Amino acid sequence: MSGRVGDLSPQQQETLARFRDNLQDLLPTMPKTDDYFLLRWLRAQKFDLKKSEDMLRKHMEFRKQYDLDNIFTWQPSEVIQQYDSGGLCGYDYEGCPVWFEIIGNLDPKGLLLSASKQELLRRRIRACELLLRECERQTQKLGRKIETMNMVADMEGLSLKHLWKPAVEVYQQFFVILDANYPETLKNLIVVRAPKLFPVAFNLVKPFMSEETRKKVVILGGNWKQELSKFISPDQVPMEFGGTMTDPDGNPKCLTKINYGGEVPKSYHLHKQVRMQYEHTAIVGRGSSLQVDNEILIPGCVLRWQFVSDGADIGFGVFLKTKKGERQRVGEMMEVLPSERYNAHLVPEDGSLTCLKAGVYVLRFDNTYSLMHAKKVSYTVEVLLPDKASQEKIQEL
Repeated sequence: MSGRVGDLSPQQQETLARFRDNLQDLLPTMPKTDDYFLLRWLRAQKFDLKKSEDMLRKHMEFRKQYDLDNIFTWQPSEVIQQYDSGGLCGYDYEGCPVWFEIIGNLDPKGLLLSASKQELLRRRIRACELLLRECERQTQKLGRKIETMNMVADMEGLSLKHLWKPAVEVYQQFFVILDANYPETLKNLIVVRAPKLFPVAFNLVKPFMSEETRKKVVILGGNWKQELSKFISPDQVPMEFGGTMTDPDGNPKCLTKINYGGEVPKSYHLHKQVRMQYEHTAIVGRGSSLQVDNEILIPGCVLRWQFVSDGADIGFGVFLKTKKGERQRVGEMMEVLPSERYNAHLVPEDGSLTCLKAGVYVLRFDNTYSLMHAKKVSYTVEVLLPDKASQEKIQEL
């Protein structure tokens, strides 16, 4: 039995009745109290009564924390409204709403220099509540229950700047919130125009998705416009994505429905930097250098770093060893990122690169030019692996 209204086993029916009895104290404050709503939480926990109850009670605390009963009276700041992407646009064949998420045009660093991480998360939570409200409207309009939604994630333009750690953390936290507070509401997460970097990006957020959410990720290939029409009628899809829908003025992107993001003007920036925590601290002696080795076993991995220096600038570059198992001088290695001096004592530095070859990549902090002063450097280095399944899927497509 599916565990849905009208398709319950006797045992599931009994669990539902006990679930309702256990929640008598919460019923007056819950957003919905019908069987459809309660069964979402039971299905999410495979009808484990205690786990389902714990999950729903935590959600009610979450509703208080984010004041979800009044979420539509809250308006994001101007920079979020103008430059954070996405929008509700159209419905699938069954009448379920569709949200378009535009990733490539996002300026993650600009947004996080201009608004808090909490505001970005709150805006995404508001979108979830908006989609639930749209499901309810569709239910009334169509005369049948609509309780799931689709997301189309446009990955065109995904680049290393989108793998900046604070930006990735927003999406990691969002998927945790989605699974914990909006269970059984995602119908499909449809990925279009995914570049070769996508498997690395997906691998960063995948551990924060439930197994059920992962199963709903669909990656479309080169003929994605045609494939998208299998999920959503072309008259419900903007021309930009292969459909026939346009704005009243004929704009194929449907800008009245979908925000495409864009680079955030510096006039919006509230901070010069986003606070970071670093995993390592080292002293680079006067006239010397520090080499940090990272072995890359699989081509296509991404090497990501952040660092700050204390009191004065520091040189930095990335090199690839030409001999394994031994320390090499900088002149003996292959230069991957040319070494230059960074004012990391004024503004923390961050960066990343895609490792096209396997081998030992050396991040080199250079203080050889300073014969008088040692430098204190705090840094974090990570190797980001591609998700194997999505990498094989993209190669196949």
